[in-house]
Amino acid sequence: MNLFNRVVPSRRQTAPFPPQHRTGAPESATGVLPDPGLANLSGEWVVDPAHSRIGFSVRHAMVTTVRGCFLEYESRLYFDAHDPTRSRADITLFTSSVDTGVEQRDAHLVGRDFLDAATYPHMRFTSTAVEQTGADLFRMSGELTIKGVSRAVVLDMTYIGNVTDPFGYDRVGFDGTTTINRSDWGLTYNSRLAEGGAMVSEKVRLQLDIAAIRTPPSGG
Repeated sequence: MNLFNRVVPSRRQTAPFPPQHRTGAPESATGVLPDPGLANLSGEWVVDPAHSRIGFSVRHAMVTTVRGCFLEYESRLYFDAHDPTRSRADITLFTSSVDTGVEQRDAHLVGRDFLDAATYPHMRFTSTAVEQTGADLFRMSGELTIKGVSRAVVLDMTYIGNVTDPFGYDRVGFDGTTTINRSDWGLTYNSRLAEGGAMVSEKVRLQLDIAAIRTPPSGG
């Protein structure tokens, strides 16, 4: 069975990333030896939703973990293999697409107690800086906006590898994770257990399993 398909995820006709002025030191100054597999990855990419997962996990009732993901999103990525500090990412998630596998719970999450998808249809992550911390390790700082509130977050990213699929598309994989306090974004709904603990933990782990496809040059 072929795990890939011909369908390349669509993206809006947006302008390329604007030139970014360099504010940090070049990667050679860090003493990090990059993975040789990164050498030819410079360019624009888009997340392939058929082979990616942008998800989260949160402790529930103090003894179990609820996992979910967002099924719909738009993305624009740029990777600079020669100077990773110039790399950047912009991902917009559709809040109404949250999926935890339980319809009643999903309806609660998109309601006013949590994401309020009717008022805030999108949440967004926009990178502000990238640092290479190892041969295949990166730290991506950025702003996460939920319900109109923007706060700084830091993603720990791991380069998984790259491949040309049977249809000639260049693909690359990255995993990323960070932990946030949902109350910082106004997601303060909670109920208390008889034992005194919280029904839903304040800490939410965000997990990005990214498979991206290289996009053709503008006008190409």
